[in-house]
Amino acid sequence: MGSLTKVFGSVCAILAFWLWWVMGSYSDLKGDYSLLKNKFNEQVAITADYEKRINSLHELDTKHTTELTNAKAEIDQLRIAAERNPERVYIRASCQKVETNSTSSLDDAVTARPTDSAIGNYWILRQRITESKQMILGLQDYIRTECSQ
Repeated sequence: MGSLTKVFGSVCAILAFWLWWVMGSYSDLKGDYSLLKNKFNEQVAITADYEKRINSLHELDTKHTTELTNAKAEIDQLRIAAERNPERVYIRASCQKVETNSTSSLDDAVTARPTDSAIGNYWILRQRITESKQMILGLQDYIRTECSQ
């Protein structure tokens, strides 16, 4: 019975050592799990914040794109109206009065009109001003929402 007791004692010692090793490994894994779970939760919070920011920027982009589209449509309508009725387009201008002793009167004068290229340049300039304004407003909103956080 002595050898059976030695074998049983050895097996118990081996099992006790193995159990001690498993418990140590479990403890390490539990700590790693806790750390990874915390990092995962932080990452989820960061991702949610990024999604919120992206949605906010998307709303700003949609708003300014819509405003730009509406402004361009208004400019196009004004351009079409001006082309159809050029006599209704008024340009505020002041001209120097020429001092001559001519007998001509204003009845002989031709209505002052800008050249065709000047009219085209006016519409191009107006459209670019509108685009620039929307870009500036969009950048200002971006700065207010993103840089103030």
